[in-house]
Amino acid sequence: MSRARDIAITILFFAALLLAWELGVRWSGAKSYLLAPPSAIVGELWRSRAALADGTLKTLTEVFWGFVIALAVGVPVSAFVFFSNGARRTVYPLLVALQSIPKVGLAPILVAWLGYGLSSKLTMAFLFAFFPIVVAGMGGLASTPAHLEEHFRALRATRWQTFWRLRLPCALPAFIDGCKVAMPLAVIGAIVGEFVGSNDGLGNLILTASGSGNTALTFAALLTVTVLSLLLFYGVEYWEKFVWWRAA
Repeated sequence: MSRARDIAITILFFAALLLAWELGVRWSGAKSYLLAPPSAIVGELWRSRAALADGTLKTLTEVFWGFVIALAVGVPVSAFVFFSNGARRTVYPLLVALQSIPKVGLAPILVAWLGYGLSSKLTMAFLFAFFPIVVAGMGGLASTPAHLEEHFRALRATRWQTFWRLRLPCALPAFIDGCKVAMPLAVIGAIVGEFVGSNDGLGNLILTASGSGNTALTFAALLTVTVLSLLLFYGVEYWEKFVWWRAA
């Protein structure tokens, strides 16, 4: 009963918010190129459904492969930095310095290097997602309880056995949290890449629509990006239930 009430309150809140937006735009007489009412955005979602679906597919491809590469590179790097004192003093500060570089400023350079194809947008998605995965991996490996390490040493477990049977399971909850942060960032990275150097994707659609004064289509594309990010976020969160020892 309580859950149903919470859902009803949430629905009523957003319904009231949309109604206030709709009435506010209509009563204020705001120009359509400045602020579109929700009804116009919903209409544009339907009229431009083919372009939005095509853009979503292109952006999703960039996000997926960028995130997969960030995982493939970030997990070994996090383990290497964690277990190597030398890497912690050299590689990790370098990663922090690279993370502090504004990615928007890198986008034109990547387009010049990699062109207008998939590679530049995929690389932007990778760059946005990479650092959170590395930090989460290191934090997860460091979260291993000391008393369990003592037990493994007492049992004469090898370093590989300790890593595989103790450190890795202990690191998974923090690692999944890092992936939950990295996934929406990968979407942002792909959109930034499409802003700078692309003829397709949701980022290009947003740029084209805003440039032509089609605010309804701009909001429709932004809403599509938001829904895509939420679906990907909850897709990662779905795997949390398989980490059954998380609350232990």
